[in-house]
Amino acid sequence: MVTDDNSDSSARPTPPLSPAPHPAAPRKTAVVGSGYMGGGIAQRLALSGASVLIADVSAEIARSNLERLIAESDQFVTDGLFPAGATETIRANMTAAESIEAAVADADFIEEAVPERTEIKRETLRRISAAAKPDAIIGSNTSTILIGSLASVVENPGRFLGVHFSNPAPFIPGVEIIAHDATDPHAIEVAEAVVAATGKESARVKDVTGFVLNRLQYALFSEATQLVDEGVATPQDIDTVVRTTFGFRLPFFGPFAIADMAGLDVYALGYASMQTDFPERFATPAILQQHVDAGEYGTKSGGGFYGVGPERTPELVAYRNRAYVAMSKLLAELGPAPL
Repeated sequence: MVTDDNSDSSARPTPPLSPAPHPAAPRKTAVVGSGYMGGGIAQRLALSGASVLIADVSAEIARSNLERLIAESDQFVTDGLFPAGATETIRANMTAAESIEAAVADADFIEEAVPERTEIKRETLRRISAAAKPDAIIGSNTSTILIGSLASVVENPGRFLGVHFSNPAPFIPGVEIIAHDATDPHAIEVAEAVVAATGKESARVKDVTGFVLNRLQYALFSEATQLVDEGVATPQDIDTVVRTTFGFRLPFFGPFAIADMAGLDVYALGYASMQTDFPERFATPAILQQHVDAGEYGTKSGGGFYGVGPERTPELVAYRNRAYVAMSKLLAELGPAPL
């Protein structure tokens, strides 16, 4: 078994007085779990220039998935989704390993992407951490399982964290970075460097069940199903409302930026109105009421969540309008989804 070389905190060197430079993304990587999600992550790592060893429950499955990922890349290039030469880059940088242990033995960054079942992830992480170098950073692609509940099986758990890519991994740009209580800051920085090298954008979130992405996604879905159950609208009509109204804004602005632009006082009035029928479900959020009580209504007054004041509103509105028109043109060009 690999021992924890960092177990004696008194032996650690004194941190430098000035901040250390942000680490470069590791060039030796491994992805354990080469299916749909893991394979997409491996493609992005390979395209970033990193060498990638993929592993699965058997060498045969890993080799089969490697062939699939190369063929898939060819199709993506044909469709204009990957740049010219992408398949050659992936073929040069990605290799199927004979085992999990062989894949991770020399890797500096390892991404676990096995099925979303705690017992499978824990056993896989045991094998990964036992075979990996003591200082290799280990990320888990779990979408809902607490990182702290998985960290207990990882040797040197300070190097372990959540690195949650979203489906489909080759194309969705956002990645959640989730540290547990004992995650070393260096591990977070390395994970962020890996994500940045793939051309994606990361956000640090705390270790709570569902993290941010699925807390929000599932909350929206729960309210949508209640609307269907209440006979308010069909699933198809609800989807139309979402994608053509507030969902249309979401590629450009998150919920806090949207609230700032709408007016936090207006949001407070909206909550008050919905409380006539749903007093508990739509209780006014305390953080919203605090801003309103302070006279901080968002862009029209200054303050709010982003602190953008009236003097910058014309610039923001101009960007918003260009963005929405560009999105409308893109949707017209693509046509409706084949549902």
